[in-house]
Amino acid sequence: MDKLTLAKYIDHTLLKPDATEKELVKLCEEAKEHKFFSVCINPSNIEKAKEILKGTDTKICTVVGFPLGQMTTEAKSFETTEAVFLGAEEIDMVINIGKLKDQDYEYVLEDIRAVVLAAAGHLTKVIIETCLLTDEEKIRACQLAQDAGADFVKTSTGFSKGGATKEDIALMRKTVGAKMGVKASGGIRTFEDAMSMIENGATRLGCSAGIAILEGIK
Repeated sequence: MDKLTLAKYIDHTLLKPDATEKELVKLCEEAKEHKFFSVCINPSNIEKAKEILKGTDTKICTVVGFPLGQMTTEAKSFETTEAVFLGAEEIDMVINIGKLKDQDYEYVLEDIRAVVLAAAGHLTKVIIETCLLTDEEKIRACQLAQDAGADFVKTSTGFSKGGATKEDIALMRKTVGAKMGVKASGGIRTFEDAMSMIENGATRLGCSAGIAILEGIK
């Protein structure tokens, strides 16, 4: 795989709570240079990123209900509406993991659906936080995301006890089939990591090590 093809899989990510404007500018400039698919940033940075990325093909992705997923549905919906208004083109939302474990599937379904509706046609990814779930829960979470009309399922926030694994990507791909996107996120640091995820069904990669990954191409 060549660098440009791989770059189009990558959401170049900066979500740490102490990220400065200088780091945001650097992220966006790197995304422009390497032609990454998007930058994935916190909502307060959307407007600045939009300014820097104007005239490029790099999209702006932001997070909702992040990183715990325990906000009310109404709060997630409002956050999504505001993010789209500010210029976000993709939304990565976190499910309510506790409600999933309680088997309150109707709550989880409606929580996701509210964000999908608030996104108003913008692409929506659903973070299920695989490291906290059993395989049965991962399958159910993917099914609920699909039923709610989301576009992607995503492994991880990167803020819990584990990230993406090739086994989880394979399971998620098997569950959602060919039409839905699968995003691997968390712990992807090398070209080999990236290719392992893609080979097991990932169609997008969320990573802060995008440049190092591209440099790993022989």
